[in-house]
Amino acid sequence: MSNKNSNVWIGDKDLTRDESFIAISEQEFADSSLLETLGNEEVAESSKGNRRDFLKFLGFGLGAATVAAGCDIPVKRALPYVVKPEEIVPGVANYYASTFVNGSDYAPILVKTREARPIKVEGNAAMGQGGSSARAQASVLDLYDTNRYSEPYVKNDEAWDAISWADLDKSVMAKLAAASNIRILTNTIMSPTTQAAVDAFAAKYPFTKIVMHDSVSYSGILDANQSDFGDRSIPGYHFDKADVIVGFDADFLGTWVSPTEFNQQYAVGRQVKDVKNPKISKHIQVESGMSLTGSNADNRILVKPSAMGEAIAYLYGKLVGGSASTKGLTDKARKALDKTAASLSVAKGKSLVVSGSNNPAEQMLVNGINNALGNYGSTIDFGSAYLNRAGSDEDVADLVAEMKSGSVDALIVMGTNPAYSHAAKTAFTEAMSKVATKISLAYAKDETTALCDLIAPVHHSLESWGDVQARKGIVTMIQPTIQPLFDTRQKEVSLMLWAGSSSTDMYETMQSVWKNTVFPLQSKYASFSSFWNASLHDGGVIVGGGSSASYSGNASAALRNISKSASSELEISFFEPVSIGNGQYSNNPWLQEMPDPVTRTSWGNYLAVPVSFDGHNKMIGLNGLEDGDMVELKIGGKTVTVPVIKQFGQMPGTVSLALGYGRTVSGPAGLNVGVDVNDCITVNNGYAQYYNNSASLSAKVGTEKEYSCVQYHHTYGVTTLKDGVEINADEEALGMAYGLSGYQGALTDRSVIYHSRVDDLKDNLDNLHHKREHAQHLNDQQYYSGFDEVYEMGHHWGMHVDLNACTGCGACTVACMAENNIPVVGKREVSRHHEMSWLRIDRYYYGDIENPRAVYQPMMCQHCDNAPCENVCPVNATNHSSEGLNQMTYNRCIGTRYCANNCPYKVRRFNWLDYTNSDLFPANQPALTNNDDSIPYGADNLTRMVLNPDVTVRSRGVIEKCSFCVQRIQEGKLTAKTEGRQLRDGDVKSACMTVCPTGAITFGDQNDKNSLLAKKLASPLNFIALEEINVRSSVNYTMKVNNHDESLDA
Repeated sequence: MSNKNSNVWIGDKDLTRDESFIAISEQEFADSSLLETLGNEEVAESSKGNRRDFLKFLGFGLGAATVAAGCDIPVKRALPYVVKPEEIVPGVANYYASTFVNGSDYAPILVKTREARPIKVEGNAAMGQGGSSARAQASVLDLYDTNRYSEPYVKNDEAWDAISWADLDKSVMAKLAAASNIRILTNTIMSPTTQAAVDAFAAKYPFTKIVMHDSVSYSGILDANQSDFGDRSIPGYHFDKADVIVGFDADFLGTWVSPTEFNQQYAVGRQVKDVKNPKISKHIQVESGMSLTGSNADNRILVKPSAMGEAIAYLYGKLVGGSASTKGLTDKARKALDKTAASLSVAKGKSLVVSGSNNPAEQMLVNGINNALGNYGSTIDFGSAYLNRAGSDEDVADLVAEMKSGSVDALIVMGTNPAYSHAAKTAFTEAMSKVATKISLAYAKDETTALCDLIAPVHHSLESWGDVQARKGIVTMIQPTIQPLFDTRQKEVSLMLWAGSSSTDMYETMQSVWKNTVFPLQSKYASFSSFWNASLHDGGVIVGGGSSASYSGNASAALRNISKSASSELEISFFEPVSIGNGQYSNNPWLQEMPDPVTRTSWGNYLAVPVSFDGHNKMIGLNGLEDGDMVELKIGGKTVTVPVIKQFGQMPGTVSLALGYGRTVSGPAGLNVGVDVNDCITVNNGYAQYYNNSASLSAKVGTEKEYSCVQYHHTYGVTTLKDGVEINADEEALGMAYGLSGYQGALTDRSVIYHSRVDDLKDNLDNLHHKREHAQHLNDQQYYSGFDEVYEMGHHWGMHVDLNACTGCGACTVACMAENNIPVVGKREVSRHHEMSWLRIDRYYYGDIENPRAVYQPMMCQHCDNAPCENVCPVNATNHSSEGLNQMTYNRCIGTRYCANNCPYKVRRFNWLDYTNSDLFPANQPALTNNDDSIPYGADNLTRMVLNPDVTVRSRGVIEKCSFCVQRIQEGKLTAKTEGRQLRDGDVKSACMTVCPTGAITFGDQNDKNSLLAKKLASPLNFIALEEINVRSSVNYTMKVNNHDESLDA
């Protein structure tokens, strides 16, 4: 259905009436009748669905896991308890302290279970992380992955045959007994108990060597710290203590080292605590492409990837002394680095410089800078160093050489996938073929496991006992929250069994390790049993940091070993995406559906190309490219065809592309989604370098069929000069459809976001208050007087979002999906603007068009007290409660979508298809990808075990949207009633509030004047989005305040 009103548009393609956009829009309604479409066998076959019994539904009893995993019966019934455990009360959640761990990612968590079924995780504040990450939130879905290994396997030619554990163990032990050289290839080992199992194995087989490989290499910083401090670890950083932060291509808010903790720390220094004397930290980011961290920075200095070492050396020379070539730096970059050096000099002991470089020499220069600034012992501390990265590029290279020479007899692979993620993966794969015995201890399909001979499948962490020491001084526990769903076992048990250990019980082994290593480090508990029980309850123990290392480096000697800048016309940088990492989460539909915070795209990697303004009415991409155009990208000797996206802030002469996509061995959600460029990573002196200076780009060769971007309007006042006068280029471009100049103020005069430099805050606050007074004056002239007297009684639920704390990490969007049973729709539906997320994070660029800043604005249903959606619903499916909630009655909704059309915030979602796979018609069941799924995602009862029983699963043809987690409100009320007391502040927290690592979201009762929410609502920085239209939103936002310095723009 085409949009008849040309004054209403959602992006430039709509505004210009782009033919492809109109064609997609017209596909919202089929030409043929519904019954003809659904009844057509060819359509049913092409939909990749299957006809299933209409009556089937998920059994939520204790035996449901066994039924879902092992039985194929036509009707799935709820199974009653035979003997109900005492701690299980139907309808009441149980929480268990545990740890999320996957490769180098970790997070102390609380696992929420319902009827012995994990359905949600929260951060564990007792272990130092009150928030969480998108990856941790999505881990519960991995537990119910229908594509995980369910039993041991042996390779028979090219096929895999199931085998019993007894036969596998017999075969493995016979092969190991005949082996001389054994190598265990693993991700970083953070577990003391895992290390004990590995040590027991190595004692049995003395010619065993451990090789660690991380999906993204940190060998450069590790080896530099070994040289400078005698400690091969990454120090603890304290961004909360730094007044000036400088990052060299280190995405510490997105993926670098420990982003959840860094987000918590970073937000502390970014919030205005006193508007009369405003002060926030200064953040300068040096990079070529727009990273999540860079988009939050006050200033960005644009430097080509190959010249990053020269930029570090230049800053080192200004602060410490010494010189190196700076031919790769622009004059603007040098001037900006001069100013950066001056800012750091006045913040000695209260500054912090970090780098994402994998060149040890460049990391040594950074160490020298921090030492000269007196940051060690203040903002940097080796006593709380990170132990979650320990991989070695040198060790992996030695392993490849050993395998190639035929000197490795057996290879055991645990939790790593170098056949996909290693820079020299072709050489690795060829060398691995020369190993006689190859055993994989894997959870699910991957490229390295496919090259092995035997598979000993492992438990999910939620089925396991274990421990994690990701930092010095903190050891956290992993405890099982559900019985194993399949015939798998822990990797430690396999190693101990193959080593002939007297005990292979993981619980007993873990107790023994803790008794000998962790218990002596504390003094609070005299008996081990008391200590153990307390640790189980809390999820771990904080035993204090280790000794702090002292600096003894010679950074000046490293100047000659920095990377040399290239003179090529185009360079490409590779980055780890926030969502799926370097492929380790690619088969998780929640994370595939989660839009990239910066590009706002999902289900694939898009090539970010620079964008410029033509001076009149158009934003132009590199080579005239537009969003969704397909190009041939040549990197070294490899050519891939990729879609592009015009990226504000991308340095001219550079492009950026995410790693982690293009998997060739994976579950269906990750298989062949996007392109793989891991083999395009260059290697310098044995270290992986995440850029390539040999890149070229073709002209447009086509258009992506399913361009999956969830945001089409990206800017809110990006500026440029026109005839010597500064104008808003995006507003100028609004007239492009008519060949005219757009109206200045058309965007920025609307109360969507407000921003200010910290030095200009007083004036901008006056302007904000004036605008709010004007909006209130307009609203007072309207006929609607409201029902304030009603909402002043009892509870009146509301929310506050601090835009100065929100970094756009996306954790809240995945938490909302997990809590509220939000369906995943797949790439095609996203490309048709049919995504179902209740909470989205709008990202707007503002400032200089060539190098803008960004603001992230979480946008959910505003629960307006004068909601325009309510008075247009013909069946009263959406209505207002006495507590200020905009409610949905799903079984009343007939799908007119009047409410969605009338919502000014566009936060209502319509179930165009059967996204929950609950009806009989396959044509209604969308496939997430083009891979051949025998069972659509969500149709299998194992996957449905992740559903929250407190939240209705919506059907096709109804509207849904944010409910302010009404089920949690009800739970809080029932808990207070059971305890015979009134509801207290903090009893009710929305899913987005509990997961937010920065505390940007606050939910509560607006009528409770002593609540945390009331304190937040009293801030003079507050505003209501679109306040002038008098919908009376219950969500307040804060003005975005930055510490921008125009002289630092480069």
